[in-house]
Amino acid sequence: MRAKISYAVTAAVLVFYFALVGSRGVMLIGTGTPVAVTFGIAVLILPVIGVWFLWKNTQFVRKANALAAELDAEGGLPVDELKRTPSGRIDRDSADAVFALRKAETEDAPGDWRTWFRLAVAYHDARDTPRARKAMQRVVDECYAEAVHKLRD
Repeated sequence: MRAKISYAVTAAVLVFYFALVGSRGVMLIGTGTPVAVTFGIAVLILPVIGVWFLWKNTQFVRKANALAAELDAEGGLPVDELKRTPSGRIDRDSADAVFALRKAETEDAPGDWRTWFRLAVAYHDARDTPRARKAMQRVVDECYAEAVHKLRD
């Protein structure tokens, strides 16, 4: 729940920022001078890119959460079996061991989105965020429609 609140607050701050920057771009365009109009158009591009990125990221998170809900309903979410340091951080050797298990599981069943989901979690636990995102993106791109259809039935 804490992550959802943080995401919502961050998104709201970004939308406010985009509106503020967009209004400045419109003001620059309104001056009518060629240089100000050029800068105003350039300034308007930033909020457009930001809104697009925020929208795509929000879609990704919603789809990944829907897949997590389905996996949870099936009892297939990975159990947190990782050892932790006294400060609460995940022990690297423990994360690597679980990662090796998840990787082998995915290699044995490469067409099963569930194994890819668990592999993405293992990448995240091993602090390899780019690969975690890539693995989860594969799950979302290839399997979301199928999984949601099954969930609705």
